[in-house]
Amino acid sequence: MSHPPQNLTWQKATDDETAEEYLEVAFGDDGNVYLRGNKEPDNIVTTTRTKWDAFVLGVKAGEFDHFVGL
Repeated sequence: MSHPPQNLTWQKATDDETAEEYLEVAFGDDGNVYLRGNKEPDNIVTTTRTKWDAFVLGVKAGEFDHFVGL
């Protein structure tokens, strides 16, 4: 298991200041995108920038709307 770079800048994936649980995203200089939940910050998921960009485009296009409210 590889470890993420130490110099990552984590960004909250919400603008809700009252949110108790949220995702954080960081973009590495290595071309990877790192995701973690604030409740378990040591549990980090890694993906490529290409896959991240495709996911974001899918979200914007409504491809995942059926998951809302599950």
